[in-house]
Amino acid sequence: MTGSPGPGLSRRALIGTGLGVGAAVFTAAGSGAALAAEGSSVGAGSAQRRAYAFLAAAMDAYPDHGTVRLAQSYTDQAGLFSTAFTYDNALVILAELASRTAGGRSRAVALGDALLYAQAHDPVYDDGRLRQAYNVGPYTFYDGSPQPDGFVRADGTANVGTQFGFTGTAVGDMAWAAVALGALARRTGQRRFLTGAVRIGEWIERVGRTDEPLGGYKFGVNGADEKLPFTSTEHNTDLIGLFGQLARLTGDSVWLQRRARAEAFVMKMWEPSGGFFYTGTNDGVTINKSPIPEDTQTWTQLALSSPAHSGSLDWAASELAVLDTADRPNSSVPAGQSYEGVTFSSAALLANEDAPIAEGQPKPDRNGVWFEGTAHLALALRNRHARGDETRARRLIASIERAQDLLGGDQTIGSKAVAERSGVVSASSPLDTGFGFGYYPYRHAGATAWYLLAATRTNPLRA
Repeated sequence: MTGSPGPGLSRRALIGTGLGVGAAVFTAAGSGAALAAEGSSVGAGSAQRRAYAFLAAAMDAYPDHGTVRLAQSYTDQAGLFSTAFTYDNALVILAELASRTAGGRSRAVALGDALLYAQAHDPVYDDGRLRQAYNVGPYTFYDGSPQPDGFVRADGTANVGTQFGFTGTAVGDMAWAAVALGALARRTGQRRFLTGAVRIGEWIERVGRTDEPLGGYKFGVNGADEKLPFTSTEHNTDLIGLFGQLARLTGDSVWLQRRARAEAFVMKMWEPSGGFFYTGTNDGVTINKSPIPEDTQTWTQLALSSPAHSGSLDWAASELAVLDTADRPNSSVPAGQSYEGVTFSSAALLANEDAPIAEGQPKPDRNGVWFEGTAHLALALRNRHARGDETRARRLIASIERAQDLLGGDQTIGSKAVAERSGVVSASSPLDTGFGFGYYPYRHAGATAWYLLAATRTNPLRA
């Protein structure tokens, strides 16, 4: 995620940019810290406790702006101010539930209720959708315009992230929010969470379903509510997990039919000769064969657990493997340190190291480690559990924990210092994804949550 002023891109959706891709997209004190400790103390090491403390800081950054709140996605240094991405907050919910503690459940419920609030108090729509992102605290934008509100605006509407253009709705973001709400429904037995998840599923069916030759569910809508032409392997993989979960939670077989539609699209993206999944399609007819992203390899394993397609993990672990060291061109890793993992896509390995990722941004390091992807690769290896998988997963998790210890120092959330050694940066060095945006060494709620899911062996896409 760029830290530059002006229109930005979300982690998952190039909504409104015209860039056709199939799978795209940076310590609080008091009661929050206490809840973080409670939410991670059972069966967790100190690295996990510190990760939960970071999530608490991201959630509690603006105590003067109400109890209905979401977690800020990145530290302030990313330049996105108080932006809270819907996708990241879904992951935080799932990570908090993975702690299996009363404190973690309490935090997850609070975030789930905030998503339901956004769903019910959108400033324009009342059709079940959520936006890409929201603002959760006050700031002054780069052009000098003040943003005085927290997550709930003075008029009671949810504070949509208009200044960065995060106003569209991606099917993948929606799917993850619904997965998180479904998990809350299972854990709490509270009907409101299932109702919210079903509303999201129905929105996806109405807006995303396509009868184009490749089928599946399309990307979503931009901020002007215009449907986008892309169809993403990643998004349809998310829907395999979501629709399977809704079928189990509701007992309605229509969700199994919808799951089958999403799965059929994903299977069309399989490349048997290479053992990987392509990114998707730009037009519903022709498969987009480049770049090849990491998450379509790992999330398919988490959603399907298909032995016939599990080689995608080996493809990702070998073809996208990186080792970032201080002597790499454009690396920001301190001397004497190194980090192993995977990068975002095949294009990231070919990034032009002589040109900035974007205007005003640094030059990329081809070997920058994408820690979010490294975490879900570790989780997918644990899910497959073939010979050697656990050893590989532990090495990846150890690299992430070392990054939490040593990278991203002197960063803040809501202008408050983040405790050292808490929170995982999104990348070890500036990383050009190949999808029109970058990742940088800023502590990130999404990467931290994925680390916790991998560490606790929690598969969020399992039906």
